[in-house]
Amino acid sequence: MHVLNLEALTAALPLNEPYRHFIGSAALKPDREAAVLADFPPIKQTGFFPVTDLDISGAFQELIDDVNHPAFSAAVSEKLGLDLTDKPRLITLRHWSAASDGRIHTDSLSKIATVLIYLNESWRDSGAGRLRVLRSADNFEDYTAEISPVVGTIFGFRRADNSWHGHLPFAGERKVLQVTWLIDASKVAHKTRTAKWSRWLKKLNPFA
Repeated sequence: MHVLNLEALTAALPLNEPYRHFIGSAALKPDREAAVLADFPPIKQTGFFPVTDLDISGAFQELIDDVNHPAFSAAVSEKLGLDLTDKPRLITLRHWSAASDGRIHTDSLSKIATVLIYLNESWRDSGAGRLRVLRSADNFEDYTAEISPVVGTIFGFRRADNSWHGHLPFAGERKVLQVTWLIDASKVAHKTRTAKWSRWLKKLNPFA
């Protein structure tokens, strides 16, 4: 691994309540963290963008190479109790959040598992923008964990009918790398097309 600290992932404790997930820290090697942040590609709009549509280079390309490595999928598989090693991946980036983002959801049926690696130098103490592991679909206060999106924090979960998560409204810079394993390659292509359409719409109002 060039950038990822795989030991931080393997050391994370898997949890089964309210659904299978794990939370870790220091997911980036300390001596590579600053370079990764410096090479985060410029994105002007809100929403998630497939990395294939972005100009990725330098240390950030090394991070993308690491999450594409079979060892990363194997480590996530072990934590979540399923085999992801032969499943297609969709890797996306978010730079900006809109106030309408973060609503409680479980993820679509096409998704098997998701890992989020946060890339913000610091975060304020309020609950806004801090991801919550939730027990239900309609109560932000009924949560088992609240995750600050500071650089190096990693959160992974297995998609389920009750894999509720979300965050209180936040508008502004909120950098995150998302790796999603999907049921088949056609779903990767579909979600990539959907992202391009969403990006075109957001050009009309970047912070809608």
